[in-house]
Amino acid sequence: MAMVCLTDFEEYAKEHLSKATWDYYAAGADECCTRDDNLLAYKRIRLRPRILRDVSVSDTRTTVQGTEISFPVGIAPTAFHCLAWHEGEMATARATEALDTCYITSTYSTCSAEDIVAAAPNGYRWFQLYVYRDRKLSEQLVQRVEALGYKALVLTVDVPYTGKRRNDIRNQFRLPPHLKEYGIPANTLDPSISWKDVYWLQSLTRLPIIIKGILTKEDAELAVEHGVAGIIVSNHGGRQLDGGPASIDALAEIVDTVAGRIEVYVDGGIRTGSDVLKALALGAKCVFIGRPAVWGLAYKGEEGVREVLQILHDEFRLSMALSGCRNVAEINRNLVQFSKL
Repeated sequence: MAMVCLTDFEEYAKEHLSKATWDYYAAGADECCTRDDNLLAYKRIRLRPRILRDVSVSDTRTTVQGTEISFPVGIAPTAFHCLAWHEGEMATARATEALDTCYITSTYSTCSAEDIVAAAPNGYRWFQLYVYRDRKLSEQLVQRVEALGYKALVLTVDVPYTGKRRNDIRNQFRLPPHLKEYGIPANTLDPSISWKDVYWLQSLTRLPIIIKGILTKEDAELAVEHGVAGIIVSNHGGRQLDGGPASIDALAEIVDTVAGRIEVYVDGGIRTGSDVLKALALGAKCVFIGRPAVWGLAYKGEEGVREVLQILHDEFRLSMALSGCRNVAEINRNLVQFSKL
């Protein structure tokens, strides 16, 4: 069967992964309202296409933190890729290297940071970090990934405690014994983390720090004041606080507050190239996909992730052209309106 769109990969993954694994990747917190709204929110946004603009040549390239990538879609940090494909994060790293975009490696990887770098030595990578109760562990991890050539740290700030994911509890989800978790078990995360820890992290590293998990203009302003290099507007795929906003709905107020002082990115709910276009029109510099990368892995490993990224790339290019945009710089807020439905 031809894989035409990202939902084709979703259906394949649901059919071929074990129930416990599928439920783990699909899980949202509590009633999954925020998880589902991440998708629905994009459907409430309409495009305002401009015509007769000579779109015979189009350019999807952009930059993140000063590095050029082939198009504004990267891979969000997602845990346990070896549950979906035996090569796990190594396959994901090779796919993102091949498509020349950014891969945010999760602390909760099932391959070591060293193996991921060895698999795709020329790839552009950031490293997602949690702060542990034992600060020495976090410190050592930061030093390790900086030495390995990771280009930024993505401090995830929306998990002082893990959200309640009902199916994981019902399934008594655990990592199978043959897989190793290279991060630290979740119950060692430090719930006392605060803004002062951003300064602590900056004292450990020369790498830019990007904060993932901001949903309000107030916290966006604090992030700028604390000298971070970027924000990922994110509700953790709806896996943490149920009842919060869809990430795309929180984006515009954060972009307005930041006012170009730092870069703003978004994840959660991106399934088509037109979703990418809408996010950029609302001010995101780049978007990151989580679950679709795992579906690609479940389908065909590295090749599957490449296909997912290529489909998004081609759909984004087409949506740009049909909206009258020849390059990423021409995408702006005049391109979107919110549905009255």
